[in-house]
Amino acid sequence: MRKSTPIRVKIPAIGVDSALVRLGLKRNGSLQVPPNGFPAGWFTGAPTPGERGPAVIAGHVHWAGRAGVFARLAQLKPGDSVIVSRQDHSTAVFRVSRVQQYPKTSFPSAAVYGDINHAGLRLITCGGLDYESAKYEANLVVFADRIS
Repeated sequence: MRKSTPIRVKIPAIGVDSALVRLGLKRNGSLQVPPNGFPAGWFTGAPTPGERGPAVIAGHVHWAGRAGVFARLAQLKPGDSVIVSRQDHSTAVFRVSRVQQYPKTSFPSAAVYGDINHAGLRLITCGGLDYESAKYEANLVVFADRIS
């Protein structure tokens, strides 16, 4: 597919239907996060969903004590669908291939953001809640491949 700004993401298996905001990089080089629990955001420094390469959509699992847009992301399973509506009125449909959690201290940037030879999608949120500190020690990444 040609480049086209993503405007909405739907994940039927977990009831997600969210508009998308633009995300860039922070001064330290890490991915910006959406400013609130809703909506999710797409990383403008990666391919748009449907283009060749790994498109990236991020969202919060919790925000201000409430469930965020990706609160149920960990429940996704291989075979589940992710549907991204694009500004050019096309739709990119992806199938989940795997769901993995990585410690924030050893996040696999190359596996998440590195070049691939097909249209892929990465959904990212926090994981590994440390109940004592109330901080997330990991990131959950959903890997998906375009099917239509």
